[in-house]
Amino acid sequence: MRWVTIKSLRAVLTMWLVVTFVFFVLRLSGDPTDVLLPDDIDQATRDFYRTLWGLDAPLWDQYVSYLRGLAHGDFGISFRNNQDAFQLVRDRVPKTALLGGTAIAIALLLGVPLGVLAALYRDSWLDRTVMGLAVFGFSMPNFFLGILLILIFSLQLRWLPSSGSGTWWHLIMPALTLGTGFAAQIARYTRSSMIDVLSKPYMRTARSKGAGPARRVGLHALPNASVPVVTILGLKVGEMLGWAVVTETVFAWPGIGRLLTNAVATRDLAVVQCIMIVLAFTMVSANVIVDLVYGWLDPRVRVGAGARQR
Repeated sequence: MRWVTIKSLRAVLTMWLVVTFVFFVLRLSGDPTDVLLPDDIDQATRDFYRTLWGLDAPLWDQYVSYLRGLAHGDFGISFRNNQDAFQLVRDRVPKTALLGGTAIAIALLLGVPLGVLAALYRDSWLDRTVMGLAVFGFSMPNFFLGILLILIFSLQLRWLPSSGSGTWWHLIMPALTLGTGFAAQIARYTRSSMIDVLSKPYMRTARSKGAGPARRVGLHALPNASVPVVTILGLKVGEMLGWAVVTETVFAWPGIGRLLTNAVATRDLAVVQCIMIVLAFTMVSANVIVDLVYGWLDPRVRVGAGARQR
């Protein structure tokens, strides 16, 4: 119970810091009426919209009013569309979740097996090839990879659509673009962790008892090597959402990343703030899930937590 309370308090504090930081930074970036209204509009109309959007109030009053609205589930109204900001973001979440989930699946399906193979055949040509590909995948900017895929598979071969989200074919290139760099990192962490685990005494014991290679790797090595991988997985979930901004823009994928780009360009404060809250909540939730998975993968984590609580 104490562990849950501490995690909950940290999550609330993190969310409050994100909300506060984003609120004041956006207000310092300029007046939204300069972007949303025509340049030749008269001052009376400009003042009308500033009053309508609550921008004429002192900054502290705007902040308190915004927190009060959040407490009642009100994320504000989009200046650009005159619609509920949360509704706009919620409509885009499924597309981003689909893209991010597919990218994570690709990263795990590619990264974990390649990392295991590289560790099992350490210092061989296979290990060097896998690590070379990992360095290449990690170093490749995702926007450049996206453009390269469009040039090859859309313009030259005409196999895949270059933009939109109408069919499953539209998902392939954005998911590959987003998942490739992540797969490279997963492969590197899996290799390092597996090399460390394979040298442990219990692995030699399992071998001496007659356990086959598949059993030793699948039941003994991989679960223990998964803890660092789970760590990087939890951290990269939030980072992947940041990368999705670029990927969704390149492929015109209608997710929250593309919505964020448009909202920042037009200083649509309520939408930007709502998206940042969603991103922060996703990162906080991912870290809590990682802590829970720790206890499942490594019972020593549960024992340590219980000892500290006593």
